[in-house]
Amino acid sequence: MLGEYRITGRRASEIAASVERGIGAGDLAPGQLLPPMRELASELGVNPNTVAAAYRTLRDRGVIETSGRRGSRVRERPASTARGSLRIDAPPGVRQISEGNPDTALLPPLHHAFAAAARHHDDRPVLYGQAPVDPELARLARAGLDADGVPDGPIAVTSGSLDAIERVLGAHLRPGDAVAVEDPGWGSLLDLIPALGLRPVPVALDDDGPRPEEVDRVLGRGARALIVTDRAQNPTGAVISRARARELRDVLARYPRTLLIEDDHGHAIVDQPLHPLAGVTDHWVLVRSVAKAYGPDLRLAVLTGDEVTVDRVQGRQSLGPGWVSRLTQRAVVELWTSGAVDPAAVARAYGERRDALLRALAGRGVEARGRSGMNVWVHVADETGTVARLLHAGWAVAPGARFRISSPPGVRLTVSGLTADDIGRLAEAVASAAGPVRPRSYG
Repeated sequence: MLGEYRITGRRASEIAASVERGIGAGDLAPGQLLPPMRELASELGVNPNTVAAAYRTLRDRGVIETSGRRGSRVRERPASTARGSLRIDAPPGVRQISEGNPDTALLPPLHHAFAAAARHHDDRPVLYGQAPVDPELARLARAGLDADGVPDGPIAVTSGSLDAIERVLGAHLRPGDAVAVEDPGWGSLLDLIPALGLRPVPVALDDDGPRPEEVDRVLGRGARALIVTDRAQNPTGAVISRARARELRDVLARYPRTLLIEDDHGHAIVDQPLHPLAGVTDHWVLVRSVAKAYGPDLRLAVLTGDEVTVDRVQGRQSLGPGWVSRLTQRAVVELWTSGAVDPAAVARAYGERRDALLRALAGRGVEARGRSGMNVWVHVADETGTVARLLHAGWAVAPGARFRISSPPGVRLTVSGLTADDIGRLAEAVASAAGPVRPRSYG
């Protein structure tokens, strides 16, 4: 069953670690069937309950999946094999457009903001027992959310969007629960969900966001949560339109117990209006990160939501890190109030590069998408071959396998580092490497 590999250990933790070592070394392949619990217990000379505990640990970590009488097997994509590992290293002379980073020239300098934050701290040091959220940050964040029509709710601060999403999922779901996610979607999120012992269920989308009939289908089949990206969807650039938001709210109204998570990481880098879905279900949150507009290393996101969810997030946070540095929070306040970033100018810069690339690709018969944000998604027939041929031509692009569950193949191009002179050369290389492909939808 396992070939030459032998699982070892006497305690549950040791057995689980042995399985993970086998997967990491490539000795246990994705989809490989593991021994029945009683059989492995007999081989190791331990109680079957010990093996059951080991398998339970592995399942909760997203390493294996259990299907009743069909047994336990290594997941097709174990959580220990992150999608981020599917990266393309750019050798000398190759342009790196696969990482999804913002243009550093559009990020504000941080020294003035942190100097002002430090002076504020010197006057009023933050000590144990104080509020976890800077009052001015909360006021400014709430004002921005109000302007975008997001329902009223308390404000919490986390260490980025993924931290917020993990905490919200943990506040309501249990291992084995199904979570509806966009396909293609954010690779880190697709890693996180199985790592929490949850089951990602793909939802197809188009340029206006998740398709309502798809959402209805997966919620009707028991998905406990739905995660959507409002704008600058990664990797496709989709934007939830006003009409689509109305359709999705109608669907959600039929499933009021669904946990709704909205990711608005495109705030301050896109010129498309927000059409929030929040407020239809009993439990919901909307998350806004400062990473794309102000710098990934700030590691800060604000979230709002229903009182129960936000209270659970902050309660659990208080037992771990306690709070996100109030010094960093104050620096973000300084960035917001100083006008260090002109959102319209940033959106225009990314939009001009993105639209120019889309036009150049279309002129060469290449089907691509990118309504907002800094990425362009190109449909291809042969994903692996396209990536390899582009690398040979001098361009390192992101393979679609980072972002897909069951949707058709593609590659992601990040436009943030492109110049006007790059557009034609890149489009020509993509057309040569991929050829024309015209699927009817993303999934």
